[in-house]
Amino acid sequence: QVQLVESGGGLAQPGGSLTLSCAASASFSIAVMGWYRQAPGKQRELVARITAGGMSTDADSVKGRFIIARDNAQNTVHLQMNSLKPEDTAVYYCYAWAYRDYWGQGTQVTVSS
Repeated sequence: QVQLVESGGGLAQPGGSLTLSCAASASFSIAVMGWYRQAPGKQRELVARITAGGMSTDADSVKGRFIIARDNAQNTVHLQMNSLKPEDTAVYYCYAWAYRDYWGQGTQVTVSS
């Protein structure tokens, strides 16, 4: 069993930055960690994910603005969000795959002036 604990999020102005962090309680290396988001009335969508080997996948909507990084030894993943836009407003969920999917409880990110 893996538990994911998220931190970060909150309110940012357009053009601003926020950092999300997620720590996984696991005594083994997790194959994939990442972030998804869900805006009101929309389906949950991939933001970015990264393998234990460092290969990352980013959604087109965040390319060049968001950076994902992980610390395998600590089983943590971080999402640096820059140049935030109002359309980035959503609940962001930490994700991990270790023989099955695991999800965090979600953290709200609001981008508004």
